[in-house]
Amino acid sequence: MIEADARTSAGYYSQKVPGAPLKPMLAITGQLPAGAGWAYEFKWDGVRALADITATASRQHLYARSGVEITAAYPELITLADQVDDALLDGEVVLFNQAGQPSFTALAERMHVRDPAKAARLAAAAPVTYMIFDLLRLGGADLTRWPYARRRAALDDLGLGAARWAVPPTFPDGPATYEAASEHGLEGVMAKRADSVYRPGVRSPDWVKVKLEVTGDFVIGGWRPGARKIGGLLVGVPRPDGRLTYRGRVGGGIGAAIERELLRELEPLRSGSPPFAGDVPREDARGAIWVEPLVVVEVKYGQRTPDGRLRFPRVLRLRPDKPPEEVEDAG
Repeated sequence: MIEADARTSAGYYSQKVPGAPLKPMLAITGQLPAGAGWAYEFKWDGVRALADITATASRQHLYARSGVEITAAYPELITLADQVDDALLDGEVVLFNQAGQPSFTALAERMHVRDPAKAARLAAAAPVTYMIFDLLRLGGADLTRWPYARRRAALDDLGLGAARWAVPPTFPDGPATYEAASEHGLEGVMAKRADSVYRPGVRSPDWVKVKLEVTGDFVIGGWRPGARKIGGLLVGVPRPDGRLTYRGRVGGGIGAAIERELLRELEPLRSGSPPFAGDVPREDARGAIWVEPLVVVEVKYGQRTPDGRLRFPRVLRLRPDKPPEEVEDAG
């Protein structure tokens, strides 16, 4: 039996958003923490969702991180309410591709759907999985002041598991979890202090997200002005015909020093037409300044979309030591 916290379930959440019971706790980005007192989970590339299940008629509502209700978008999750009478769950809605890896691109087609008929069709063709990693209320009792390890134990005891939802495991070994995430093509690792309470709406150092990232060399085919002279680089990889295959826009990592270096190299290479084979997306091409594809830049990024575009890219450095013809597409 779960004993109630000093606060009541009717008024325990001070960090409310319209419609949702609370704001989810958030993690900082950092290096993998070491030492005792940490638990490690896989980081799932999906959308955050709170599942609020009430005892009255076993009703369930799903809420996005923004507080918007998203129940209608995922009809395949509605029977989760059959497994628990009164609970507030925290987790990630994930869509796994045929290779068994989370695909944010595929999930994007579903996350804004509100029409029941369309949602049902999409659920049949490409069902999601709700990866549940925290338990915030149970049987009317607020568990947010419980330490993480205790909340996770209570969640595990519920025995939640079916085709469309799961409680993924936690691990005591951070480096091993990181390696396993890399081997399985996952987004990264979440490290959580075992004694940390759940702090609604707070981005807390008690939770640390460690993303798996790789670096690669790409050829600059143009840039787009922004708040600075260079708001984002348009990069690609060489084709046999000398043109570039587009790999995306890189806006991160362009500080004042590297911007000066880029402008010094790129300004003399201005061209009247794009060096990319095929179309560059309209939102990327708008206002672009094209250049001859002669400058190589090293980029750090997360994963790639199915069509090869870089996710969360940022510039590391120029590669004056590397000619464009030596750039290979690692994707």
